Amino acid sequence: MGSFSIWHWIIVLVIVILVFGTKKLRNIGGDLGGAVKGFKEGVKDQNKDGTSPLSQKVDSQIIEDEIKEKM
Repeated sequence: MGSFSIWHWIIVLVIVILVFGTKKLRNIGGDLGGAVKGFKEGVKDQNKDGTSPLSQKVDSQIIEDEIKEKM
């Protein structure tokens, strides 16, 4: 009684398709796929020391600011 059968899932799927339409569901799927792809690329771009390119930029800006203060 606590688990859903295949018929429950089919009915839910039909209702979702009727409410949202296939085009909107296709767009949502494409957007989700693009987000996952961007996340994977961001993880791949991390350096060997574990810092992301963004944190390197912030670190280099801090170093440049400290050099300017000393001059």
